Amino acid sequence: MFDQQARLERVLARHPDAVVVEPVPGRPALIRRNEILVAGRDAGAAETVVRRWCDSRHDERAVTRLRLRPAAKVDVCELAARLSADGVNTGGLSTGGLSTGGPGAGGRRRRLSVSPNHLVHGQPMWWSGPADLPRPAAPVPAPEAAAARRDVTVAILDSGLSPHPWYEDAEWYREQRDEVREVLDADLDFALDAQAGHGTFIAGVVLRHAPTARLRARRVIGGDGVGDELDVIRALEWLAEWGRADIVNISLGCHTYDDRPSPVLARAVAGLGRRTVVVACAGNTAGDRPFWPAAMKPVIGVAALDGGDRAWFSNHGWWVDACAEGVDVASAFVRFDGTRPPVDGIDPDRFDGFATWSGTSFAAPAVAGRIAGLAAAEGLDAVDAADRVLDPVAHPALPGLGVVVGPGNGAIAKR
Repeated sequence: MFDQQARLERVLARHPDAVVVEPVPGRPALIRRNEILVAGRDAGAAETVVRRWCDSRHDERAVTRLRLRPAAKVDVCELAARLSADGVNTGGLSTGGLSTGGPGAGGRRRRLSVSPNHLVHGQPMWWSGPADLPRPAAPVPAPEAAAARRDVTVAILDSGLSPHPWYEDAEWYREQRDEVREVLDADLDFALDAQAGHGTFIAGVVLRHAPTARLRARRVIGGDGVGDELDVIRALEWLAEWGRADIVNISLGCHTYDDRPSPVLARAVAGLGRRTVVVACAGNTAGDRPFWPAAMKPVIGVAALDGGDRAWFSNHGWWVDACAEGVDVASAFVRFDGTRPPVDGIDPDRFDGFATWSGTSFAAPAVAGRIAGLAAAEGLDAVDAADRVLDPVAHPALPGLGVVVGPGNGAIAKR
């Protein structure tokens, strides 16, 4: 098992604007220091409340980021909780402004959608794993495309995509290759960054289950495996505006300061519409603490299996909907040759386009791929295909892990 404290220290060193918060002892979260996110319609009201502490305001499509002055020493978690729970008074002010007010304040109260800007973690990372590092693997046969009755698009919010023989000549990849290219060694230490290749690996898992799927990548985390809630919201808003994603795979996430879903992120997920299926990994903390966005009601949260049992690192709980193989998964990977010395005759960082890896990160795209494959093969929309794949009557389920999405057409076997 990795030294979690050492991982935390590396994250904080690389992201000096990050801070650990722990309103509930033993249940920490990571946030961007002095930042709050506000749903677009609530931005004006929130800014009025925090005006005396506000340093800057940055408006996006449907979310606003408010930066607070460090000297003000505002507890952004307490502020977000207050605005979300107590809201603001609207009306009763001759200037047309808003006030937090008191019991005697006029007007009606409106709760605001506000959240700290949580850091999200891909794998391998501090709380979220996966349980090991990628290992070089022998070539895996390319997925064989069968006849499809409809086109299906799977969006992958991750670290981007690197060129790979499985898809580098595909039209969908040529359209986006430059904008989504992965950064493999950002710190120039001649070794793969902790998250490098994660998006490519996930793309390969999806394609092994759904060879005809069109993939649309959005880069939301860096090569170190860290991004933030705002990055994910931006990508979801872009997808909602684009309007062509049948399935969205999110193999990353976080714990929140209050163990509740971020209302701002929840709005972004809802903005995709009811005909888009969202699949997310359940996280690798080996506990039942909700991991977001996987624990959101509209999202299919996926745990990892090791054979027929829960993988030791996998989260579990009432909020998990499905489980799939997540140990020693083989998939597409990057090409890279670092400088670390061989161990037992094996070069640990020479990759020729294939790897094995473990984690809930790789169970999630197996489920997303199965849904996409069924939708394409039988001409179903994604929601109907998801209902079939996750039908608890037709498929076995495990306590705290949900429906077992096991071997089938295009399934991934352990190596």
